Amino acid sequence: MIIQREPLLNPVAVKDLRPTQITVGMREVALKRQMIRTQSARKTGTFLGRHMVPVVLGPKKRNYVTDHHHLARALLEEGIKDVFVTVTSDLSALDKDAFFVVLDNRGWMHPFDETGRRRDYGAIPKTMAELVDDPYRSMAGELRRQGGFAKDTTPFSEFLWADFLRRRIDPDVVAKNFDKAMKEALTLAKDKDADYLPGWCGPTSD
Repeated sequence: MIIQREPLLNPVAVKDLRPTQITVGMREVALKRQMIRTQSARKTGTFLGRHMVPVVLGPKKRNYVTDHHHLARALLEEGIKDVFVTVTSDLSALDKDAFFVVLDNRGWMHPFDETGRRRDYGAIPKTMAELVDDPYRSMAGELRRQGGFAKDTTPFSEFLWADFLRRRIDPDVVAKNFDKAMKEALTLAKDKDADYLPGWCGPTSD
């Protein structure tokens, strides 16, 4: 099968984009919404030209997003109707069941809910508007911005960090005092217990 990596010349409606995960961090979405809102339309257009949304073509030629879910949700909420996409693979010849199996095995989907529990493929929303908030995914994004770990090419690496934090930081603390939770997260991120995670940059004995 030939892999197409050229951007589509025609824009795709944001409302028609299909997620490949169940959750996003709504704080992350809010940050992207703020960025869009505070810059000019021209600057936003330039930004979107450089950050095209990667998709896999699935059954019925639908566009399944494999990255930039937070951006897509932010665009939707800010009323931006269209976005350019980059097709990384055309799997439109597969039936739905086979398609999801291929996505899963290639690491192009993340069927885990806001509690960190793996769900059936059917639990993945059909639209960006239906994505569920995972506060720990927001923590992971903020943790990376604060230098808690390095950006990494591992698919869904922030979700691995989110799961790590979910097992160690009380959800009530995250909900009621996000800054306090982040201080705890920064300490945990440097611990040896986190050295298996992508982008870990804690102290070493070398």
